[in-house]
Amino acid sequence: MSNLLIMEDTGRLKKSFTNGDIYVGNFEGELPHGKGKYIWLDGTVYEGDWEEGKMTGKGYIVWPSGAKYEGDFSGGYLDGFGTFTGHDGSVYRGNWRMNIRHGLGRKEYPNSDIYDGSWKEGVHEGSGRYSWNSGNIYIGSWKDGKMSGRGVMKWMNGDIYDGSWLNGYRHGSGVYMFADGGHYSGTWSKGLKDGKGKFYPAGSKHPSLRRMCSNLGYDDNTKGLPSQGSSINSEGSETSKPRVKRSLSERISVGGLLRSSGRISHRTSSLDGNWSQRHPSVKSISNDFSSKLLHDSDESQSDVPDGSPVVYEREYMQGVLMKETVRNYTEQTRKGKPRNKHSVKEVKKKSCVDIFEGHRSYYLMLNLQLGIRYTVGKITPVPMREVRSSDFGDRARIRMYFPRKGSQFTPPHNSIDFSWKDYCPMVFRNLREMFKLDAAEYMMSICGDDGLRERSSPGKSGSIFYLSHDDRFFIKTLKKTELKSFHYDGNYGSVDAEKGLYSFSIFRSWVLLRMLHEYYIHVKKHENTLITKFFGLHRITLRGGRKVRFVVMGNMFCTELRIHRSYDLKGSTVGRCTDKDKIKENTTLKDLDLSFEFQMDKLLREYLFKQISIDCEFLESQQIIDYSLLLGLHFRAPEHLKALLELPTTATNSDSLPRTDGIIGSQGELIIPPKGLLLVTHEPSFVSTAPGPHIRGSTLRAFSVGDKEVDLLIPGTGRFKVQLGVNMPAQANHKLLDNECDSNEVELFEVYDVVLYMGIIDILQEYNVKKKIEHAFKSLQFDPQLISVVEPKFYASRFINFLKKKFPEQP
Repeated sequence: MSNLLIMEDTGRLKKSFTNGDIYVGNFEGELPHGKGKYIWLDGTVYEGDWEEGKMTGKGYIVWPSGAKYEGDFSGGYLDGFGTFTGHDGSVYRGNWRMNIRHGLGRKEYPNSDIYDGSWKEGVHEGSGRYSWNSGNIYIGSWKDGKMSGRGVMKWMNGDIYDGSWLNGYRHGSGVYMFADGGHYSGTWSKGLKDGKGKFYPAGSKHPSLRRMCSNLGYDDNTKGLPSQGSSINSEGSETSKPRVKRSLSERISVGGLLRSSGRISHRTSSLDGNWSQRHPSVKSISNDFSSKLLHDSDESQSDVPDGSPVVYEREYMQGVLMKETVRNYTEQTRKGKPRNKHSVKEVKKKSCVDIFEGHRSYYLMLNLQLGIRYTVGKITPVPMREVRSSDFGDRARIRMYFPRKGSQFTPPHNSIDFSWKDYCPMVFRNLREMFKLDAAEYMMSICGDDGLRERSSPGKSGSIFYLSHDDRFFIKTLKKTELKSFHYDGNYGSVDAEKGLYSFSIFRSWVLLRMLHEYYIHVKKHENTLITKFFGLHRITLRGGRKVRFVVMGNMFCTELRIHRSYDLKGSTVGRCTDKDKIKENTTLKDLDLSFEFQMDKLLREYLFKQISIDCEFLESQQIIDYSLLLGLHFRAPEHLKALLELPTTATNSDSLPRTDGIIGSQGELIIPPKGLLLVTHEPSFVSTAPGPHIRGSTLRAFSVGDKEVDLLIPGTGRFKVQLGVNMPAQANHKLLDNECDSNEVELFEVYDVVLYMGIIDILQEYNVKKKIEHAFKSLQFDPQLISVVEPKFYASRFINFLKKKFPEQP
C-alpha cells in the first residue's frame, strides 16, 4: 500500500510505499508498467522497463555493495543477456536464467583469471576455456564447475596434457607432452599416474600425437579429469632394469607445474550442447589450440635422430613407478604391426550393425532406450506384489509397436520402425526392486541423454556392447544367428578392465527364461549372492522380421577405484593362459596367468567361500557349467615407496577448492599411513550411499576388528562399505622366480595391498548333449579332469578347490 501518489514535473507518477521504497515512473492501474525507477529502502536502485509490477525488459540495477547489472530482465529476475559487475571487480557478460548464470558467458575474476564458455545453474558445465593469471590455459569439457571430460591443459612453461579429466583431476587416458619434447601416454587416477603407459624421452622417436590418442582409445565419450596431480621422480625409484640417461622432462615434477591450475568450483553458470554453433569464437580457439598440438607433434618427427630409439614401458600405482621395461622403438613398432592389422580386420567384420543395412548401431541404441523407457514406465505404476507362476515363461511379456511417426501409445522418434518385446516384466521389475534400484534412476542411467556408450566386441560374435554413462549397467546384444546359441571363443582380449566390462559370453535366452524362476528364488534368499545380477531381458524386431535380443546386467566393476588386473577363472588348466604378446592394458587374463595368492581376514574368507559354495550348488542344480569367477584387482602402491612421490602443489587460485585427498597435512607435510588399507568399524554415515549394482548386500564382519561390521578405509582415497565381492581388502603375495631376484638362497615374495571385486559370470551354458559330445572328444586329447567341459557336479567341485588354493586359509 502507498501513502502518497503525486505527479512529477516530468509527467511521471511518484509513489511512496509504507516500507520506505519509492517508485517513479509509469503505471497501469496501481502497478508499475512501462519505464520507471524503483529505489529500495536499503539503497538498491533499478531503472528500466516494467510489466505489471515486475522488472521485465531492459534495465539497470545497482546494489549498495557496489555490484551492478545491466541487461535483460524477466518477471523480476535477471533473465536473458546482460553484464554483471561484482563488488570485488569481477565481470560476467553472458546469459542468465532467473538470477543464475546459465548459457554462454564470459567471466573475468578479480585475480585476472578468465572463463569463457558454457554455464549451467551457476557453474561451469559444457565446453569452455579457462585462462589463469599465471598463463596456464585449459580448453575442454566441464561439469559441476570442475574440469571433467575431454580437455587440453597447457602450462606456462610449455608442458601440455591432452586427455581425460574428472572433478578437476587428470583421470583416465591421456598424453602428457613436456616442453623439451618428451611424451608420456598412459592413464591417470585422481591426478596420479595409475596403470600402464609409455614414455618417449626428448629426442627419441615417438608416434604422432594423433596416433597416441587413437591407441589410448579416448573419444567424445571418454570420461576425463584434470588438475593438480603429481608424478614421481623416476630417478628415485629402485629397479634392476636397464637404465639410460633421463631427459629434462622426466626430472620435472608434474605437480610443480600445476600452480594456479587447481580444481575450479565457481558457483556461476554453463553452456548447452549447441554452444559451439552459437559461440564460434570459443570453438575456433579450441580448434586452433588442438590443431597446433597435433601439427607440432607430427612435425617434430622429422627432426628426431635415428640414434635415440628408446621407449620406456612403465606401470604406476597411485603415482609410484612399480615396473619399467626399456625397449627399442623399432622393435616395438614392428611388434605392433600385426596387432594393428588384426585390429583393422576386426572393424570390418559383420555384426548386428548389418541388420540396419549400413545404418549405425546408434539407431539400435535409440530403440533400446525407447523400449526400456516404455516398459519401465508401464510396469512401475502397477502395485507391487509377489510374483506368480504366470509371471514367468515366454508368454509373460509386454509387446508394443513403435512407428517412427508415433502412435496413440508411443512417441514419435528418429529411429526406424520396430516392434518391442519385454520378457517377464513383473519378474524383472521385482528383481530391480530387490536389488534396490529406483525405477527413475534406472531409466535415467540407460535412457538419459548420455545414456549409453557403445563398446567394441570382445570376441568373434560381432555383437554390440553398451555401457551406461554412469558405468552401472552393461548391455549386450546378439545377432540373429546367435539368438539360440552364442558361442564363446575364449577371448576376452578387448575387455575394458578399468570400467569393468566383461563378456556375457554364453547366452541362450531360453536358458535364462527356463531357470528364471529358480534364479529369482535364489537371489531373493541370498542377498550376498555373487551370481550376475540381471535387470531385464528384451527383444527388438526390425523390418523384415529380423530380431535382436539383449540382456541388461549389473557391472561388477562399477567402482571409483581403478581395476589394474582382471582375471576370468574357471578352475581348468587346458588352454587357460594368455599369449604374452597379446596382453594389453585391459586384457582379462586366465587361470594360469594368476600368479598371486590372496590372504584375507579370516571371517571375510569364510563368508566368501560359504557363498561361493551356495551359488555353485544352485548352478549345479540347473545343470550349468562353464561359468567363471570374474576377479578384479585394485593395487595400492607400497607405503614405503610413497615417500618418493613428489608433493602436489596447492593451487594459488582463490576460487579453487582445496585438496581433500588425505595425503597432505595442514602444514603441508607428507602423511604416510602405516598401511595402505585399513579395516575400521562400520559407520553408515561415513560411507558412500550412491546407488549402483552393489547397493544390495549386507555389510560384512571382520575377525581382525572383533567380529564387528567393517568399512574399508583407504588413506588418501575414501571410506567404502565392505560387501561380498565388493571392496574386499586382501594381501596379494607373489613368489619371485629365480630370474626375478638376485638371491637363490632365500625365497622372496612381492606383497601388495589389494582391493578385490568379484562375481560369477557366464551362467547360461547347460551341460547338454552337445557339451557331452565335446567332453568325450576332448577327453581323448587331454586329461578329462583338466578340460573346461565336465559334468556340473565335478565342475563345481573343481571350481571351488581352485579358488581355495588361490585364497589359502591362514594358519
